[in-house]
Amino acid sequence: MIELAILGILKEAQLHGYELKKHLRKVLGPLSNVSFGSLYPALNRLERQGAVSAVVTDDAGPSTMPMTGSLTGEAAAFRSRLRSTRGPRNKKVYGITEVGERRLVELLSDPADDERTFGMKLAFFRWCDRPTRLWLLERRRAALLERLEETRRALAAREGDDPYVQALMEHDTESTMSDIAWLGRLIARERAGDDRTRETTGGRP
Repeated sequence: MIELAILGILKEAQLHGYELKKHLRKVLGPLSNVSFGSLYPALNRLERQGAVSAVVTDDAGPSTMPMTGSLTGEAAAFRSRLRSTRGPRNKKVYGITEVGERRLVELLSDPADDERTFGMKLAFFRWCDRPTRLWLLERRRAALLERLEETRRALAAREGDDPYVQALMEHDTESTMSDIAWLGRLIARERAGDDRTRETTGGRP
């Protein structure tokens, strides 16, 4: 999970460890608590694998690590705060390598997932090609349809049982149905995008 998140974030921008930790919290959610004690070992593993590179920079001088995308403003503001409050300081900036980009695609394409891992993959779907996105979305919807059927059978078997247990199962059924409908909309959007691409290219892949 953390390696997927690190690679997905570094795909967008090169970041210091503190900046990376801040964005990991955004991706993993407010209830997650990524400490430097877990972040840096993960970065070291990825660096040993050649998936991540680290460059020492001086915050007191101009940045030689260009930022792109939505993280640019936050990264620049953070560097400015460091210069004004801590003075010159050498720090490591981490970036993804070609090996890391291939590893990111492998992690995103891994069929094994649950609610949490699927949500993590979805956060970085922009780095997948359309066939992979469609495959993952359809696979997830199929899993939820199976879960919905199992819950309905269990609910029917427990008719007249504890009303609070039934209420929980009903809630699970409604939540699953909502997720299935949401996935259906995402799948339709992906397919519509594929149709537009075919029209533009005259039917060529």
